[in-house]
Amino acid sequence: MSRIVAENMLQGGENVQFYDQRVQQAMEMSQASAYTSPTLGQMLKRVGDVRKEVTGDETPVHRILDMSDTQSISSHSLPFVLSFNNLTYSVKVRRKMTFPAMLRRPAAGVSTGDPVPGENLFTRTKFLLNNISGEARDGEIVAVLGASGSGKSTLIDALANRIAKESLKGTITLNGEPLDSRLLKVISAYVMQDDLLYPMLTVEETLMFAAEFRLPRNLSNSKKKMRVQALIDQLGLRNAAKTIIGDEGHRGVSGGERRRVSIGIDIIHDPIILFLDEPTSGLDSTSAYMVVKVLQRIAQSGSIVIMSIHQPSYRILGLLDRMLFLSRGQTVYSGSPMNLPHFFADFGHPIPDSENRTEFALDLIRELEGSPGGTKSLVEFNKTWENTKRSNENSEMLTPTHGLTLKEAISASISRGKLVSGTTSDIHTSPASMVPTYANPFWIEMVVLSKRSFTNSWRVPELFGIRLGAIVVTGFILATMFWQLDDSPKGVQERLGFFAFAMSTTFYTCADALPVFLQERYIFMRETAYNAYRRSSYCLSHALVSLPALIFLSFAFAAITFWAVGLEGGFLGFLFYFAIILASFWAGNSFVTFLSGVVPSVMLGYTIVVAILAYFLLFSGFFINRDRIPPYWIWFHYLSLVKYPYEAVLQNEFDDPTKCFVKGIQLFDNSPLGNVPNALKEKLLSTMSNTLNVKITSSTCVTTGADILVQQGITDLSKWNCLWITIAWGFFFRVLFYFSLLLGSKNKRSSATNYIVGDNSGWDISTDLDTWLLGKKFKIGDVLVFQYSSLHSVSEVTKENFMGCNTSNVLDSSKNGNTTFILTKPGDRYFVCGNRLHCLGGMKLHVNVENADGAAVRSPAAAPSPEGGASFSPSSKSNNPSFVPNFASSNIHVRLDSMILVILGLLLFTIPLV
Repeated sequence: MSRIVAENMLQGGENVQFYDQRVQQAMEMSQASAYTSPTLGQMLKRVGDVRKEVTGDETPVHRILDMSDTQSISSHSLPFVLSFNNLTYSVKVRRKMTFPAMLRRPAAGVSTGDPVPGENLFTRTKFLLNNISGEARDGEIVAVLGASGSGKSTLIDALANRIAKESLKGTITLNGEPLDSRLLKVISAYVMQDDLLYPMLTVEETLMFAAEFRLPRNLSNSKKKMRVQALIDQLGLRNAAKTIIGDEGHRGVSGGERRRVSIGIDIIHDPIILFLDEPTSGLDSTSAYMVVKVLQRIAQSGSIVIMSIHQPSYRILGLLDRMLFLSRGQTVYSGSPMNLPHFFADFGHPIPDSENRTEFALDLIRELEGSPGGTKSLVEFNKTWENTKRSNENSEMLTPTHGLTLKEAISASISRGKLVSGTTSDIHTSPASMVPTYANPFWIEMVVLSKRSFTNSWRVPELFGIRLGAIVVTGFILATMFWQLDDSPKGVQERLGFFAFAMSTTFYTCADALPVFLQERYIFMRETAYNAYRRSSYCLSHALVSLPALIFLSFAFAAITFWAVGLEGGFLGFLFYFAIILASFWAGNSFVTFLSGVVPSVMLGYTIVVAILAYFLLFSGFFINRDRIPPYWIWFHYLSLVKYPYEAVLQNEFDDPTKCFVKGIQLFDNSPLGNVPNALKEKLLSTMSNTLNVKITSSTCVTTGADILVQQGITDLSKWNCLWITIAWGFFFRVLFYFSLLLGSKNKRSSATNYIVGDNSGWDISTDLDTWLLGKKFKIGDVLVFQYSSLHSVSEVTKENFMGCNTSNVLDSSKNGNTTFILTKPGDRYFVCGNRLHCLGGMKLHVNVENADGAAVRSPAAAPSPEGGASFSPSSKSNNPSFVPNFASSNIHVRLDSMILVILGLLLFTIPLV
């Protein structure tokens, strides 16, 4: 008896018999014509064009299909087929070298056939995908299954064009035509494994902003709202529409609702192809089922849905149309869930009636992987099965490749309401020109981005309050310490100290801008990966959003300190003082923003900011005049951001030629003669006058403001030039920030580092894994290869089970002697030996995969629920960007941070020589 029927019987429902009959009928229909029947998704699919109510020339709003009614299906050809053939993706891994190497018995499952080109004694080729072929049709849900490291996420990335073309071999076509990268971005969507959302926006606002980005400008605001409301109903989010997303400090929607919101963001424009990376991961059974149920409705509306899933429950299995099982990058089964029992029965391993089909299949695949022959027999049997199935297909079941060209299919989909982001259904144009690269012009994107940032930050006023409090407190301390400075030599010296500290403070307080982009980096990458907006519009809106706060902070600091310290210049002097402080905030904020685009973590970013700003202050001209700086360091003096505002405020204070700061009687201040009577000072002045032949009296002005500027080496630039240069520095760093986004934040797999755990010693009780970990930094995309004997195994566990060496409750396990784990998720990963005694003896490994802000992602306390089909990752889910969520198969390539670190290291080494 199936699990779902048993549950219904326990609930005492009267619909058990009816439900059981309907399921049995569906199974009999599929079994009776295993090779000719349409899939379950096709049987449920409502056929016919979706008519739109068109008002004027506006793009019609997509009408959500109501699947509550039943209609007979038509024999028409499906409009879309996504085909992939012989997809191969490989990486180089180091060999485990032992002596004698030629006599060593190879690990179980390791191919010993002909050598692969490019291999040598030290490296070998590991195939993450090995000749994977298949197809997906609109109206279907295609699920990719397999154990960790089987290639699920890699295949999804390959289909979604998220693997560099030079690294991937094979063909991917849509209706028989190669997919253009630009076209794929517009007609498809990719839902990450984690919920990359702004925590303080409501569900409705989040989807509305997505509509503003993805839906065209010529679509009225009322039509966009209608689309959002329809999508909320389709996703089952009506009760949570007005609830904020939430984070660890603000209660928001549930985990299942967050996942559905993440899906809604990417399908707002109703794409033709939808890719999802483990959408049920981390969810309970009910939430997981509801998410897949939503995906079924999306597929039935005319989309191709392809997702990876760890272990679907019985209920979720009933929603799937096609399944693709992978093992070590090879296909071991491809077909309908209904045919799964026949497949394994013919293979000689019938599935018991009491077993969940997918659980049985995955367990069998794991057992075969641990056997000497591996899954080779199952792979070969699947090829035979596929050939038999193709030979028995009905010739009348034509695919869209034979029926509709890609142009015709896209045109038909547009006329039915798909791709509502400003498309045209003119079949005389090329497929790529039928859809625009961006839905909106530049200025619309900038406005929407600015509005979203303001809305999200406005609801966290405490953050701005802390910044304002820091500025007010700093200004108050400076005002009271330098209260009403006089025009004496001591007052001049104190003014110089005040200006140096005040200008450097404006830069140091800008360090709080560092986490802003680091928290949004994954959101930015997700949205720009599919052309939601331009990078240039993001950079400009990022700058505009920061300006109001900078203006307010600058005015507060200037108003507190200017009159309290007793600075010169009156109201016009105050205005310039305020302007140069604002320019300093602008330049400092832009500099820190640029660093946030190139550094991988907040901790490293703060270290670099503090160090570089310290050097800026050192070379500003306060501690050492320009003419005393060694020639080989003079370039740093002109690169110092503190130099220009410091010189500007000095000129604003001392540029009055009529102002006297040192009179004759004050020449003896701060000297051994400073305390002698004034009469003696006047006699000394008289003697000096006779000796120098210059009349010097007690009231003679000896030093003016201009003299002070000359003494400080400030003569080459006016205060206005210093102001413009400071502002120009801000724009310069904003341009660098743009290029860091353009070059640095890539969303494709590239070359990754492959680690043999334990190196030559391998995964063994005698290996010192702590020593092996020293100096290693793991990033997303890296590969861990565990090589071990038959006495050992490897299991991935939660943090709690790792600490206690609990090997009875694992996330994933393998004992095939050559296990691979691809690090597709940031945060902590925990691995232990399946033998608890060996684990207690030190045979366990904890690695931290670098994420965007350097913070480890927390681990869950519970193991996954088999019923829910949910696979808890060792990383917990959080929608607060400060806890950077998992970004499967993304490798953030920071190309500039190495250069910065090299420069910083040279400075640290050579600065003591100055």
